[in-house]
Amino acid sequence: MTAIIGFAAQADLLDAIDKWQRWLTTEKQASPATLRAYNNDLAGFLLFMTEYRERKPGLNDLSALSLTELRAWLSGRARDGATAGTRARAIAGVRNLFRWLDRQGIVHNPHIGVLKAPKLKPPIPRPLTAPDAEALLDEAASLPDAPWIGLRDRALFTLLYGCGLRISEALALNRNDLPPGAATVRVLGKGKKQRQVPVLPAVHAAITAYLAACPWRGADDAALFLGSRGERLNPSVARRQMQALRPVLGLPDSATPHALRHSFATHLLGDGADLRAIQDLLGHSSLSTTQRYTDVDTETLLAVYDQAHPRARK
Repeated sequence: MTAIIGFAAQADLLDAIDKWQRWLTTEKQASPATLRAYNNDLAGFLLFMTEYRERKPGLNDLSALSLTELRAWLSGRARDGATAGTRARAIAGVRNLFRWLDRQGIVHNPHIGVLKAPKLKPPIPRPLTAPDAEALLDEAASLPDAPWIGLRDRALFTLLYGCGLRISEALALNRNDLPPGAATVRVLGKGKKQRQVPVLPAVHAAITAYLAACPWRGADDAALFLGSRGERLNPSVARRQMQALRPVLGLPDSATPHALRHSFATHLLGDGADLRAIQDLLGHSSLSTTQRYTDVDTETLLAVYDQAHPRARK
């Protein structure tokens, strides 16, 4: 793995990085996306150290790294145009390696723990309105040339909106994960955490119509959503399908498959659902993450007020 990334580091550090990566994969069960992000950020950090010290760093260099050097690394990222979120993620990845090295008794550096990450303000989710969501589901089957692909898109988008799943969670489902008429579906979310989500009759109806038209007949443990060649559907294909629907329906650029998950939560909250129940349905580990949807609801109320109240326009 290290050879592919091409880390600028001495042999002792490369060996430690390889063991850290194995730990991330086997013990922490980090996703491929997390591993790629950590590796890319670490590669950039080691390149900075190589240029700053004019030699490839080893384990001793990590131990001797000063807070000034760490701040210089972050400042360089900012000058290169890295956003606050990108810099915060880079700190998280590099700090993860340092903490693992510390626990293994290999390297101890007190400065990495006091390095402050940029303060981030979580973006407010951008859900679709209920009418727009309904229009999207109605129109989803109309664009693709192959009718079964249109039914697949409608089934997928109905599942995302009806159950609040992440696109990765939906596309990881197999046929036997969602048998006809099942009251719930078991979802494997972030951190390998499982949750049960209720399934609406409309979701079952859309999936049944799709499977009946799908030309690919698979075993019970085959992927539920398939691409045009019978392979498990790629998330990028689903995003392109949604992108094609936006101009047809006059939807904003924020109308993505993930926006259907936001819409699920926002519409439940607007109809009086309990915030902790929504947290469980979404699979959020922290209630503060779910509380972002209260900001959406407040924003909607203020928009209605500004448009409707006579005094708001004076």
